[in-house]
Amino acid sequence: MSDEPEHKHPPAPAPEISDDAGSQALSDALKRSYAIVKVVMAGLVVLFLFSGFFTVGQHQKAIILRFGTPVGEGKLYGPGAHWAFPPPIDEVIKIPVAQAQSVESSIGWYATTAAAEAAKQEPPPTESLNPARDGYLLTADENIIHARATLRFRIAEPGLRFALDFINATNAVRHAFNNSLLYAAARYKVDDALTHDQAGFRETALARLERLIAEQGLGIVVEQIENVQLIPPRQLKDAFARVGEAELRRGKEINDARSYENQTISKARAEAEARKNASEAERTRLVEFVAADVERFTNNLPSWRANRMLFMQQRQSETLRIIYTNAQETILAPRGAPGRQNWIEINREPPRPKVLERPERPKDDHH
Repeated sequence: MSDEPEHKHPPAPAPEISDDAGSQALSDALKRSYAIVKVVMAGLVVLFLFSGFFTVGQHQKAIILRFGTPVGEGKLYGPGAHWAFPPPIDEVIKIPVAQAQSVESSIGWYATTAAAEAAKQEPPPTESLNPARDGYLLTADENIIHARATLRFRIAEPGLRFALDFINATNAVRHAFNNSLLYAAARYKVDDALTHDQAGFRETALARLERLIAEQGLGIVVEQIENVQLIPPRQLKDAFARVGEAELRRGKEINDARSYENQTISKARAEAEARKNASEAERTRLVEFVAADVERFTNNLPSWRANRMLFMQQRQSETLRIIYTNAQETILAPRGAPGRQNWIEINREPPRPKVLERPERPKDDHH
């Protein structure tokens, strides 16, 4: 081995790698991505905030629920543009307080389809009523009828009860309407409900519905019950038609009898009035005649008392003059004394003039 010291050289440094271009590119890409993310986030925030704008219609009001609780102690927002936090923070419920709404009750109607209803076609009746498919109502006399109607109503101001107290307030209104029709049918006989008193049936259903609205707090105002249809079971349509015809004939006979009764009574009253008037006139005439006789007798009484014989002769002469006004000759025989005979010379009847007869013409020999 050599005694000379060995000289150790330091290791050569590793060659430097230039990362300026890559780092710069990555940094720029991150910066651009971050800027884009910020822009997108800002846009999303703006879009999120702008999505909270809502518009309330002319006949509407709105209430804002924040996490299910009314904002501003149930403040109602009128027509116009408003803002609320978008869901799921806020929920906007619009209430059509001034708009007329309607529900239809078909609980008592037979089974049909929308296509048949649109075409106004009645499906043929089955042999018997199927309670699982066909609706019906029971009447007070234990008969069956089909019924349906439409209810028009408005939401009562301010509308909070209708909007907040029910999951589906319209269904609650429909159930109350169905109940009112069932109630009315149970209090009417079948003939009264179908023909005699349909207006009373409607009024009974309306009164029941008003009571249910108040008891259940539905928060609506009824406008009217319309399009009320009441028909007998279709399986008995012909039988009910015959009963209806009999009712019409019965009504006609009753009306004719009442008309004849009125005519007879009117005629009898007129005849009675005429006889009464005639009797009154005769009574007046007789009273006046008797009064005239009384007055005449009263006026003649002094003359009769003064000279009865002269008075009687004067009256006899006046009477005879009246009786024999048109007589050709008048002969007055004096009253004879007892045991005496009065002879009156009466001229013989004058002879009648003779009428000369015309001589007959001689007959012609040639004829």
